[in-house]
Amino acid sequence: MTRHAVVIAGGGPTGLMLAGELALAKIDVAIVKRRPSQDLAGSRAGGLHSRTIEVLDQRGIADRFLSEGKVAQVAGFAGVSLHISDFPTRHNYTLGLWQNHIERILAGWVGELAVPIYREREVTGFAQDDSDVDVALSDGRSLRAEYLVGCDGGRSLIRKAAGIEFPGWDPTTSNLIAEVEMTGEPQLGIHRTALGIHSFGKVNYEIRDGKVVYLDGGPTRVMVTEAQVGHTSEPTLRDLSEALIAACGTDYGIHSPTWISRFTDMTRQAAAYRDRRVLLAGDAAHVHAPDGGQGLQTGVQDAVNLGWKLAQVVRRTSPESLLESYHAERHPVAARVLRHTMASVALRRPDERTKALRDAMSGLLGMDEPRKRFAAMLSGLDIHYELGEGHPLLGRRMPDLDLVTTDGPLRIFTLLHDARPLLLNLGVPGALDIAPWANRVRLIDAEYPGKWELPVLGAVPAPTAVLIRPDGYVAWVGGPTQLSLADALSTWFGPPAAV
Repeated sequence: MTRHAVVIAGGGPTGLMLAGELALAKIDVAIVKRRPSQDLAGSRAGGLHSRTIEVLDQRGIADRFLSEGKVAQVAGFAGVSLHISDFPTRHNYTLGLWQNHIERILAGWVGELAVPIYREREVTGFAQDDSDVDVALSDGRSLRAEYLVGCDGGRSLIRKAAGIEFPGWDPTTSNLIAEVEMTGEPQLGIHRTALGIHSFGKVNYEIRDGKVVYLDGGPTRVMVTEAQVGHTSEPTLRDLSEALIAACGTDYGIHSPTWISRFTDMTRQAAAYRDRRVLLAGDAAHVHAPDGGQGLQTGVQDAVNLGWKLAQVVRRTSPESLLESYHAERHPVAARVLRHTMASVALRRPDERTKALRDAMSGLLGMDEPRKRFAAMLSGLDIHYELGEGHPLLGRRMPDLDLVTTDGPLRIFTLLHDARPLLLNLGVPGALDIAPWANRVRLIDAEYPGKWELPVLGAVPAPTAVLIRPDGYVAWVGGPTQLSLADALSTWFGPPAAV
């Protein structure tokens, strides 16, 4: 039986990101993946929001995605575009990049970190005890691990086998989405009919003057609302043709599909993200309508929140109780995503009363303050973990500031590339002593002459010191009313070591 410290079921964006996080921490991690390669039929999800790009920047790999993607202001809610060009972040935009490319780039990074991948296999079951999880694979082999993480999608076998409840709401609408060739030429863009919403766009596009411009040729990306909810079979080209004829009066001569998929607005969330040695992340923990492009973002950020915590528990530098903070922090984030996607689905219903409500919401979002609040939510820049009372930075993302140090200028995100915690001393050099944690936490004396600003909140008081977790969130802030630094270090990075 082959042994690893952590086994990840599923090799999509969430599983790949988690594997990379664990590998950076020198944890023996392996992925079990159904597909024979990283090739993904079709494009799937369409891009990355600001906070996800920041997370990739924290690991030094954002440029790999930026070099292939297209920068635009396309985040939106209720049909209203919500620009974030005035937000205080280096990445105040959305990056258009199809999921097949996102996965390929993440897989390249994970490959550089030498993470083994068991391809063309699936987890078929597991048994856990107080020290290990025995993981059964579809080829008859078994793996043994200290922890098993289910990143295996909305129909997660891991979640079901662990007996974790998946409460929520059944679907009220069903859509087909596909990439196909067409002999006809539909009007590109988003359309509404009595059946609901449908759209046509080219897989190949450019951004010109901030607007999406579709290129000639290549497959067409189709989305159409189905007349009935409840289909459970795999969708076919005939299903897509019938749905298009019902919505548009023609199927535009569709043929040669690259892929066809069905999605609904079913909305569910795991009651618990952990059962002893089994954890859930990404779609295995939460499913919802794709409105706003929140699914991939939430999953990748689940992985970044869990990775460093799981690594510290595996290394025995932190107690197992640290894993309780994963559910405590990430469950509320996904719960809010679920509520907003349900609201978005409700606002795209085709009846006149909903249209009136949608128009009213559009007027509201045209105002600056509501625009900032909704845009910060969609972009992930307003996430706030409840870490107690104190400075506004506490529990929020650390801005990527340009620091002045004795070694020259440094960006904060550069200091997080190795996923190691950082204590930033902005007061008297040498004033902070963290000797019992010196082998776990990097201490940097620096100055920052600029103003401190957070999305939506605006300017905040300058701190004298900041403790930054590997996921880029602030765990402690120095100041006149500061809590004990030693307590914060012990809580997040384990008890002090003998000096």
